[in-house]
Amino acid sequence: MKNKFYIIAVIAFACVMFSCQSVSILAQVAGAVGLVDKNTADAISQSAIAIGTAAEEITPEQEYYIGRAVAANILSSYKLWTGSAALTSYLNNICAAITINSPRPDVFNGYHVAILDSNEINAFATSGGHIFVTRGLIGAAKTEDALAGVIAHEVAHIQLKHGIKAIKNSRITQAILVTSTSAAGAVTGMNVSQLTDVMKESVGEIVSTLVTNGYSQSQEFEADTTALSLMAGAGYNPSSLIEVLRVLSTLQTSGSGFGKTHPTPAARITNAERTLRNYNVADNSSLRQARFAAATK
Repeated sequence: MKNKFYIIAVIAFACVMFSCQSVSILAQVAGAVGLVDKNTADAISQSAIAIGTAAEEITPEQEYYIGRAVAANILSSYKLWTGSAALTSYLNNICAAITINSPRPDVFNGYHVAILDSNEINAFATSGGHIFVTRGLIGAAKTEDALAGVIAHEVAHIQLKHGIKAIKNSRITQAILVTSTSAAGAVTGMNVSQLTDVMKESVGEIVSTLVTNGYSQSQEFEADTTALSLMAGAGYNPSSLIEVLRVLSTLQTSGSGFGKTHPTPAARITNAERTLRNYNVADNSSLRQARFAAATK
């Protein structure tokens, strides 16, 4: 057992001092010339690669494909609603107004809003730029600016890379697990690749858990704060986010929809009001009411 932790410590130190790829190569050379046995060499090599992979930056293309897998997972539980192409287009136009005026106006394959055929009050966003809003949540909104608040909150999750940050954390956790099991394999003689396969988890499963359990309270607060900025930048009244949160507080229950995956509306309102005073945007939402009524009728 001491050997196991000794190997882990050596790997961690070596990966700090040198590249993890170099450590992997050196381990294989050491095994070939007999400085360490083959199991130990394989353990060090596999562990170094795992740590190096966990530290990689996720590219925009990877963000998209990860997000697409999450979107597919969502659509295995919810059906798309296609009853009004005009309403779907309307939501995408709101999203475009928000994102084009934002710090990150584009993602790898663009932002796309779709409607879920559910009376549940909920919304989801994936790292790929997919935003899903339920019919129940659309029905709860009373103005275009309220819808903009919902969409801006989901855009904020994407732009703040909340999902990706969780994935990166899980990849680091996975690397530690692989490191530990690889070292154990060297000690016990078990096959390293078998141990690695057992400990791996798919990214899709990790992100699906996030969708089910929700982000942390601090991330939800951060998304609301960022949403206020995104709304103001697009000319929407930021206080409309608080208005829709008040509506949600009267409609949702703690065990479903937003109530299951988000902090209470009261807590979110308190958080948002701290920064609302920073935005002085004229309330011209009445000018958009006719098109909102036409799109949501």
